[in-house]
Amino acid sequence: MAFDIEMIKKVYGTMAARVDKARELVGRPLTLSEKILYSHLWEGTPSQAFSRGKDYVDFAPDRVACQDATAQMALLQFMHAGKKTVAVPTTVHCDHLIQAKVGATADLAVANSQSKEVFDFLSSVSNKYGIGFWKPGSGIIHQIVLENYAFPGGMMIGTDSHTVNAGGLGMLAIGVGGADAVDVMSGMSWELKFPKLIGVKLTGKLNGWTAPKDVILKVADILTVKGGTGAIVEYFGEGAINMSCTGKGTICNMGAEIGATTSTFGYDDSMRRYLAATGRQDVVDAADTVADYLTGDAEVYANPSQYFDELIEINLSELEPHINGPFTPDRGTPVSKMKEEAAKNEWPLKVEWGLIGSCTNSSYEDMARAASIVEQAVAHGITPKAEFGINPGSEQIRYTIERDGIIATFEKMGTKVFTNACGPCIGQWDRAGADKGEKNTIVHSFNRNFSKRADGNPNTHAFVTSPEMVAALAISGDLSFNPITDTLLNDKGEAVKLLPPTGDELPKRGFDVEDAGFQAPAEDGSSVQVAVSETSDRLQLLAPFDAWDGKNISGAKLLIKAFGKCTTDHISMAGPWLRFRGHLDNISNNMLIGAVNAYNQEANKVKNQLTGEYAAVPAVARAYKAAGVPSIVVGDQNYGEGSSREHAAMEPRFLGVKAVLVKSFARIHETNLKKQGMLALTFANEADYDKIQENDTINFLDLTEFAPGKPLTLEFVHEDGSKDIILANHTYNESQIGWFVAGSALNLIAANA
Repeated sequence: MAFDIEMIKKVYGTMAARVDKARELVGRPLTLSEKILYSHLWEGTPSQAFSRGKDYVDFAPDRVACQDATAQMALLQFMHAGKKTVAVPTTVHCDHLIQAKVGATADLAVANSQSKEVFDFLSSVSNKYGIGFWKPGSGIIHQIVLENYAFPGGMMIGTDSHTVNAGGLGMLAIGVGGADAVDVMSGMSWELKFPKLIGVKLTGKLNGWTAPKDVILKVADILTVKGGTGAIVEYFGEGAINMSCTGKGTICNMGAEIGATTSTFGYDDSMRRYLAATGRQDVVDAADTVADYLTGDAEVYANPSQYFDELIEINLSELEPHINGPFTPDRGTPVSKMKEEAAKNEWPLKVEWGLIGSCTNSSYEDMARAASIVEQAVAHGITPKAEFGINPGSEQIRYTIERDGIIATFEKMGTKVFTNACGPCIGQWDRAGADKGEKNTIVHSFNRNFSKRADGNPNTHAFVTSPEMVAALAISGDLSFNPITDTLLNDKGEAVKLLPPTGDELPKRGFDVEDAGFQAPAEDGSSVQVAVSETSDRLQLLAPFDAWDGKNISGAKLLIKAFGKCTTDHISMAGPWLRFRGHLDNISNNMLIGAVNAYNQEANKVKNQLTGEYAAVPAVARAYKAAGVPSIVVGDQNYGEGSSREHAAMEPRFLGVKAVLVKSFARIHETNLKKQGMLALTFANEADYDKIQENDTINFLDLTEFAPGKPLTLEFVHEDGSKDIILANHTYNESQIGWFVAGSALNLIAANA
């Protein structure tokens, strides 16, 4: 039986009436995305039609999921909410704090020792507040959600940007910051600007070397890393129906890389097969009673240009395998073009590592198809030229692929089998030699390939591709190798051409596992003690942020003017810093250390206007805070792209930054800043970015008149006494202004409690 089956039945029990009413109000057929949105309104039955990209709407998500790195801060905040238990089904998954180095057994033992304090905290706080807890080694959050919790037509939020993975099972699953999760866990509504809709019509059928991964790699190339901002991407068409459920999950997962609110597919037989195979026939039976409401209306898919704000068409029969990168996931190169692109850009052709796994591509089908390439190489006497590593998506996947001989196949090539965890995908990789900073190439099936993300080396050129292409490129050791046309030499000097990959969508003998790693919470957690040591360097109880004093901010100093791409990895790095995710003071020492200072083109070196000396960004911020001087951060396009980590918003707030002024924001980061009581502002005129000088002092002239739809006026006083008046736009509504006034959204929750 599925987890929370009664909740799922309740969702389906109200869906038909709510969708029918929404269709009446909107006055036209509905997309799947609209059906799910309108059936999850906080008010219940819809009473009005909403404008896409304009109206802020309150929703009632069905569940919440948190990974261990973000769960710490989310649950530390929830402890302030004054609640006895969570209001909706919630889970915590320990997948981020496990470093890949030697292999699964040794690496997990090290993590359990080094992070015992954090795991014990998460276990106890979950036990106390009615939260399901998935132990270290149980698997990656999004794979476990797909296997156990996702259901067609549902809505969930998660404290990880790749929560969107659950769209592969027909959900609207949305990545958020911890403060948003706290709202929902506390029984409050969750606010979202009603998204725009991007339709992707898939025709034809995947064949040969082309995989579901290539669909999203192509879409990322078309839309870029910010092209999906503020929108839901809805996939449909014969090509979508012909694809596996986990393949759909891969496509939805990487929708985070185009900035999309989420992505989804309509309910179909692939979802029925997957639900049944993972022990959830009861969900299939319930979903089938409202199947027509779990996909877009027929008229929508017949005439999609009339119903979507943007439409993309991709013929899967003609789609070529893609290799995206380096340094950004939206730079797409078809495999047939890689040789010339690599030469033109001087990318290293020698592939040093091939990595398969992460939440994006760690399903049974992914592992089976990649293993089929390895099996061919072994059979033909081909020696791999690169090192190889895999991260199974869950203990259920690991156990099943071990039973079916897939792990043994990988091990024939010396593959390192890492823990069922994120590992290298999030920088949790102790890669030998990375500290040398040598220029090199790796290929992986992950979702992100920002500079330094995997191994900390800024000169590692990371390319994103499908698991089967990772296998082929790692075996060949050559980035320009095209398995469709090229051959490899075996140990006899014979030219061998690899056949296209094969692999079962689902295990023929079914999934199996001895211990999935789940811990159910106590029936009554009132007596459970959650201990946080005052001397801990890993965990720190939170103190509320100060409320706004009602006055204009004046005398603020420019902390940093960030140049170019500034992702959440630049603002709050992962890797070794993950250990401090539960300690706001300690982790604040990584604030913006990866951002490039526009004035000297160096990272982590900014001017302290109080002393005239240059120092690390956190040190200068602390100096301003100690002196009672507010500060602001200025940034470029799509500021805060990447992870949902709210630490990237909490750290500046903690260190005295009052506002972040940029050309444009990534959605989740903008919301996180708002939730923490900060001012998230955008230039009314992007060219004003160039007017800001290194020694500027900033005064807000009309913050006392802060109101929805009304730009704020900032005065930038330059070192020579001259001034520039700059208009800053914002997207705050009345309730969000309330967060700013109170000092944070959590302050309001606690006050209401």
